[in-house]
Amino acid sequence: MIVNNITKYLSYFTAFILALLVMLIVYDATARYLFSSGSTALQELEWHFFDVVILFSIAYTLKHNAHVRVDIFYDKFPLKTQTFIDIVALLLFILPLSSLIIYIGFGFVELSFLQSEASSDPGGLSHRWIVKSLMPLAFLFLALQSISELLQKLNKWRTL
Repeated sequence: MIVNNITKYLSYFTAFILALLVMLIVYDATARYLFSSGSTALQELEWHFFDVVILFSIAYTLKHNAHVRVDIFYDKFPLKTQTFIDIVALLLFILPLSSLIIYIGFGFVELSFLQSEASSDPGGLSHRWIVKSLMPLAFLFLALQSISELLQKLNKWRTL
């Protein structure tokens, strides 16, 4: 399915950003502690990279069933019951929450763009709307992956 490929390539992008984040942190820490120089913009860029890693990993985590859930009872249920619980969770929790965050997030990003929001710290980054746009975008990816998972779970549930 095309959504699974999007999620796969998004995970590659996220891994690349994570590697950049590690290099940026090493550089920033070295500059700060060995040379007593630092940059507010670099520190903010670390946070922005961290945002990319966290937000763009959500859909991948769902795809690989690595998300957090209470497994006390779930593991003891038969496969058909587990699949039904997954379907209900997708329909009643993940998709509605994703839709809400996408809906609210567009206004959040638009306001930031219209106000030309920038860092309040001297030497900080401008164009804060770019990083804020990651939130609705990440939840759009999560919603698409949720629909893909839902279709797969429905097919699985029918065959059990």
